[in-house]
Amino acid sequence: MTAIPQGRTRRAALASAVCALVVTGTGVTGCGGDDPDAGTNGVGKLPPAKIQSRTQSAARAAETVRLSGAVISGKRTYKLDMQLKGDGGTGSVTSKGVTFQLLRVDEHLFIKADADFWDHQDGKSDDATSDATAAGKLEGKYVKVPKGDPAYKQLSVFTDKDVLLDGLLTLQGELATDGHHEQRGLRTIRITGDKGSGGELDVSLEGKPYPLLLVRAGGAGTLRLTDWGKGFALEAPDKDETVDYGQQLPSS
Repeated sequence: MTAIPQGRTRRAALASAVCALVVTGTGVTGCGGDDPDAGTNGVGKLPPAKIQSRTQSAARAAETVRLSGAVISGKRTYKLDMQLKGDGGTGSVTSKGVTFQLLRVDEHLFIKADADFWDHQDGKSDDATSDATAAGKLEGKYVKVPKGDPAYKQLSVFTDKDVLLDGLLTLQGELATDGHHEQRGLRTIRITGDKGSGGELDVSLEGKPYPLLLVRAGGAGTLRLTDWGKGFALEAPDKDETVDYGQQLPSS
């Protein structure tokens, strides 16, 4: 057997390494005719509408997900870091510079925040001392949100995995694919709506076709979707940590 010159072997290895770096770093494919979908779950070869359908199905079937980033609704920006599962969710929401914790277990929704959150921010109260005293009593407590309170419908959406994902994972306009990319070490295929103006979605090409990164239509926020299928504790707070206002929260 004729030995391969060592210099040629080194050059071939170097060329392969450079190709791998180019593909990984830029999403450019085609070094040496390599198939960018080789060894993947195969969704990269599907039409964009089918990719969207597959990722929606995978998201619904997953038991858990972590969703973080920003959602812009109307003129308000909500920064989210939520862990979600079928029977509830837990995490933080920041809006107008104020951060509060949300926890939902089945139908029971709780807010946990500091005194500033509860301190009658609308300025309608004439008794500032009374307001501050009441707010101080709520600080660090889990305040149960009554189902009949308007805040329940508004805030429970952030803890509802199926409702939240169904509303987020549909791109607007004509769908197209926009090349192979990478998100946190995972290869992805990107699909777009109306060339990006209707949103962009990176779908994993490894394992199940979970959505990993969403850029919402119209500049309405960017969200990362991670920890698919990873379990987390979801328990109602102890009674001594909870304040129950009955039918309506104190106005704030």
